[in-house]
Amino acid sequence: MGRRSVLITAALAAVAWPISIDLMHQGRPTTTSRPGLSAAAAIQRRYPSVPAQPNAAATLLASVEAALRDPSTAKADLPDLGHQQQVVYRVLSKDSARSSAVVAALPTQWRSVAERHLAARREFLRMSRGRGPSTLPAWRIIPPEPADKLISYYKKAEAATGIEWEVLAAVNLVETGMGRIDGVSVANAQGPMQFLPTTWTEPGIGAGDIRDPHDAIQAAARYLVRRGGLQDIRRGLWGYNNSDYYGRAVLLYASLLKDDPRAYTGLYHWEIHFNAAAGDLWLPVGYDQPRPIAVQDYLRQHPESRPPVS
Repeated sequence: MGRRSVLITAALAAVAWPISIDLMHQGRPTTTSRPGLSAAAAIQRRYPSVPAQPNAAATLLASVEAALRDPSTAKADLPDLGHQQQVVYRVLSKDSARSSAVVAALPTQWRSVAERHLAARREFLRMSRGRGPSTLPAWRIIPPEPADKLISYYKKAEAATGIEWEVLAAVNLVETGMGRIDGVSVANAQGPMQFLPTTWTEPGIGAGDIRDPHDAIQAAARYLVRRGGLQDIRRGLWGYNNSDYYGRAVLLYASLLKDDPRAYTGLYHWEIHFNAAAGDLWLPVGYDQPRPIAVQDYLRQHPESRPPVS
């Protein structure tokens, strides 16, 4: 919260900011009451690939967007669908010519959705300035709270403060992948909304447990109010994280949720990716490093975390 010294990685952004979808605080793991999965069990799911041909990529993306919003889609299929959606946008965001061709080939109903996803991701890429670290952080990647519980926490906070639930969901997404990252930043930011303990203890901000999703989301809403978010949410987000890139990305994700709340299903199922020098590495639930590890050492043990050759 506020100015935080963070590892320039690449979960969401690629440098210095927790992101998601991508997130990036380097630090030691913390404890949690939520169970994790073994890395071996988690890695049984494959790293999604993206067709090289634009029409094929557009067909895949359109089918994924539709399936994520279809109430008849089996719940067991949602994690892979959400991950596929995420990887498509991460891959396309790095290639403007390819992404333009894919967006042009999409059915009209998905073009604005894709454009906003790509724009948000590119804000985080600008934060990285093209640099990818050679070390992975000391994190644990854990399952998030159930999707419906998180929505109830966001909406409770909106009712109490006036900060829109879509903004809170977007902040939770880009800070820790909706709680998947269990770690402490080098600046000591903690919990699913990445509060500094000094901010948490300010009168009227933190209450309860800094690492509890419910308590952290309520506190984040109160903090955004304190930083002027009811008058200008951009100003509030600047107070939360001193970066215009960050604020623009959060509001792009929030706009997707406002226009279509069913977009939450995809975002909820996004995995943790880390934009390292060796590529966009997938850190699945079960990743558990008590101290930073060299990317090459990790990949020797877990080659499945490397993106497939396209």
